Amino acid sequence: MTSAGNAAVFTIGCRLNQADAALICTRLEEQGWSIVRPEYEGRVDLLVVNTCTVTGAAARKSRQAVRKFRRNHPECCIVVTGCSVEIENSDWAKEDAADLILTNPEKKDIADLIIKYLEHKSVSTGHTFSLNQPVKVFQEKAAGHFPFKSRAFLKVQEGCNNFCSYCIVPYARGPERSRDWDEVISDFKQFINAGFEEVVLTGVNICAYNDNGRALTDLLRELCKIDGKFRIRLSSTEPHPNNMELLEVMRNNQKICRFLHLSLQHGTDEILKSMNRKYTTAEFADFIYAARQAMPGIHLGTDIIVGYPGETEELFQKELDFVKEMAFANIHIFTFSPREGTPAANMSGRVNGKVCEARRARLSVLAADLKRDFIISQLDKELAVIFERKGEDGRFYGWSDNYINVICDSSEIVKNSIVKVITQEALPDGSLVGNLA
Repeated sequence: MTSAGNAAVFTIGCRLNQADAALICTRLEEQGWSIVRPEYEGRVDLLVVNTCTVTGAAARKSRQAVRKFRRNHPECCIVVTGCSVEIENSDWAKEDAADLILTNPEKKDIADLIIKYLEHKSVSTGHTFSLNQPVKVFQEKAAGHFPFKSRAFLKVQEGCNNFCSYCIVPYARGPERSRDWDEVISDFKQFINAGFEEVVLTGVNICAYNDNGRALTDLLRELCKIDGKFRIRLSSTEPHPNNMELLEVMRNNQKICRFLHLSLQHGTDEILKSMNRKYTTAEFADFIYAARQAMPGIHLGTDIIVGYPGETEELFQKELDFVKEMAFANIHIFTFSPREGTPAANMSGRVNGKVCEARRARLSVLAADLKRDFIISQLDKELAVIFERKGEDGRFYGWSDNYINVICDSSEIVKNSIVKVITQEALPDGSLVGNLA
């Protein structure tokens, strides 16, 4: 097909959004669009902004991005989609910088809807999902395309049934559903054949994967049987009954990265209960200990919300003690952001903003210390690294299987290929310097 023009896809937010963006690229290319980077300085005829709304700040960033692109490309057709559209639809309807606004379910038809809009400057949109629809298996009928990435993101799951008190995601992404088993296997093989040596499995809650009784652990076993030089990284995971079996699968398959990002959210049972989380700190700790026993050197990261309603100074200190005990390698810290439509938005006991800032600062100091401890623990170790870029200093920079930034100076390195490195020096920024094994 003759090119329809230059198209760029700009994504804000999680790895699942990155996977969605790759599927959008594929669908646009099938319609003849040439994919360029969002920062492309030449002519851009179409720009798709894939938004996020997990926090109020993310929603604002999405709107700011659209306005910036409108200033830079006044003649461009700007399409807005993603989670912010689902939650702030009325706000987007007033946004003059956007030409076409599409919901998450409409992403599958995005290329056709864009063509219809460009031909008629009008199109019926707004199709969404029902929060009451049953769990089901879905197909994307497209394989993600990553023209500017060193790793591929494979979407295997959508939606969430947990309805945590603070979280807007179930309303933005809909109920749990899993991607068709055969389609996942097919797309994974395409990524390996295309030369990607790291594939990240993504979803809202990948541990909830279930295609007619086949769970995430079954899927991982099947993917690890595929021939080729590659590794599999799991995106953020939620506590789930199958998680202990997941550790067994990871331990027995070296193609799976020693990496888990486990969303704790708070380090006290009192706040976890208020959040409607489905585990206790003791259950969470049991899993952490089991993970380290199964896979020495595993990177265990987490998310924590500071300043949740009802968080007293005593509870915050209790949380700090628990976090220190868990010795996370990495912590994503969020200040509580009330999202209209969630139960937590109307809870009493809101924590003062300055108190939140002070608590966040204290937790950040602890997080930096724990990260440093983890980095030091990996000195004089052999790590599997994929080097993604060569710096101006002539050295190569990449990521180990247990998610450490590794630097190496060697003319024998081939970018985007797994190599073994012996680590020798820890830098203040959290990187490790090493030599090829």
